[in-house]
Amino acid sequence: MSRRYDCSDPMERTRGIAEAVSAVRRGELVVLPTDTVYGVGADAFTPPAVQSLLDAKGRGRDMPPPVLVGSVRAATALVEDLGTYGQDLMDEFWPGALTIICRANRNLLWDLGETRGTVGVRMPMHDLAVELLKETGPLAVSSANLTGQPAARTAEEAEKMLGDSVSVYLDGGPSGRAEPSTIVDLTGAVPRLLREGAIPADKIRAVVGVLLTDEDDEDERTDQPLPDLPEEPPVSLDKKDDAK
Repeated sequence: MSRRYDCSDPMERTRGIAEAVSAVRRGELVVLPTDTVYGVGADAFTPPAVQSLLDAKGRGRDMPPPVLVGSVRAATALVEDLGTYGQDLMDEFWPGALTIICRANRNLLWDLGETRGTVGVRMPMHDLAVELLKETGPLAVSSANLTGQPAARTAEEAEKMLGDSVSVYLDGGPSGRAEPSTIVDLTGAVPRLLREGAIPADKIRAVVGVLLTDEDDEDERTDQPLPDLPEEPPVSLDKKDDAK
């Protein structure tokens, strides 16, 4: 049976974080507030827990979750490299509402789903989330909703959708924003905007200079024959239905 903790009360917050950490270590799911919307999280290094997260949301392995971290150092340990622009983007927007897609560290033993060798990483600007992440380590986190439903902006909304599939709900009040994080793919030579969310594209472009978008793909299809490419770009996040 799940339990919701009112983290506006200091004692409840302390108990809630402790219970959430224990739940994560048992391979169970927790719901936490972030600076965008509420997320449902699992230990990123426990494959059955990640599968439970996907099952709770009604997702397949073709839509793997991003990973939230409590520090920049934790993020850099998860990726092969940050590319040309990764460090600049983290310096400018972290902690904050930017998810970056990088090549995953090949030495890590984890299974987030069909990631095609990539991982989406973000450090949220939310003290409760960061406090939890520093205790648990990296969490696979997706928006706390059933796939196809609006992202939860309160713990109560998340609980109505996810119910007892989640062990611990950390109630931090209404989330700060309705928009999910902006997602930028850094696995190619030129950064690509996969989803424009809380951080506008022009602010990303001010840091990286050139930023590819879906409109660029349309122009290329109009001006030249299509190359033989896979149906989807090699990224670890669905750009429309993930709020982290």
